[in-house]
Amino acid sequence: MRIVSGIQPTGNLHLGNYLGAIKRWCRLQHQAECFIFLADLHAITVWIDPAELASNVREMAAALIACGIEPERVVLFNHSRVAAHPELTWILNCTARMGWLQRMTQFKEKSGKNKEAVSVGLFDYPVLQAADVLLYHATHVPVGEDQKQHIELIRDIAQKFNNDYRTELFTLPAPLIGETGARIMSLRDGTAKMSKSDPSDMSRINLTDGPDLIVQKIRKARTDAEPLPETMEGLAGRPEAVNLISIYAVLADVAPAAVLERFAGQGFGAFKPALADLVVETMRPINERFEALRGDRAAIDAILARGAEKASVVARPTLEAAYRAVGLR
Repeated sequence: MRIVSGIQPTGNLHLGNYLGAIKRWCRLQHQAECFIFLADLHAITVWIDPAELASNVREMAAALIACGIEPERVVLFNHSRVAAHPELTWILNCTARMGWLQRMTQFKEKSGKNKEAVSVGLFDYPVLQAADVLLYHATHVPVGEDQKQHIELIRDIAQKFNNDYRTELFTLPAPLIGETGARIMSLRDGTAKMSKSDPSDMSRINLTDGPDLIVQKIRKARTDAEPLPETMEGLAGRPEAVNLISIYAVLADVAPAAVLERFAGQGFGAFKPALADLVVETMRPINERFEALRGDRAAIDAILARGAEKASVVARPTLEAAYRAVGLR
């Protein structure tokens, strides 16, 4: 089992990143061979200040390690250091079809009504995603339901390339869908995903937030006046309640039903302090280690360089085989 996954270095991580992906990666690193990359090539599909991008890459690496990613166990790198990624992307661009990319839901969401004004990179980034995964013969890619379409596209590209060139070069990866509760929503709107782009800082819990701020954000999180029911079915139509129960369940490594069994009949006045305590105790060691790591630029750069060397060793034969398959070697 080989896992490949990436995350864009777009600034501070938040609780949704940790529970939706990173906590899962920390568990998978003990179960499979894992390649985890900072997707800095994806980050430039929209303009970003170069100094900010460089800083974000280092801070994201420090945050991942603080959360529990072990560079000795995981191949951790930023993928701009591995030239095979953009090289294979061009070859796959000549296999992928415009119609496939035009159907991608996330492109429609990110480009909005003025598609002519966005970069070609924003349109084409799913092909770079395909290269990111196919270079390493990933068997599985951890994703949420909202990313499943991208894995289907990667499989389509890989299958068409294999068919066109009568080869079995590319492994068709399977999506590893996140467990229930891993999709963490905004504290201000239970129907919207927790996001760094939300203008309200109260909508998310950042990994850099101190205990007092975490408690304040949980206390002010939007809820309703109804007590907690005994079953998940009783939470129908209560997205904010579902979100807070889910956060507690994932942090405590229990089923949401077990959380309701403990707090059934109680209101959020009783539940929120318990949730805040759990979040604070989970985030405290992460925050402390992150603050210690983020200032050591040389150590972070060395970790990313070693990871890129390991990744290059695995990626280069795949790229060379792709060149041979299309007749360029």
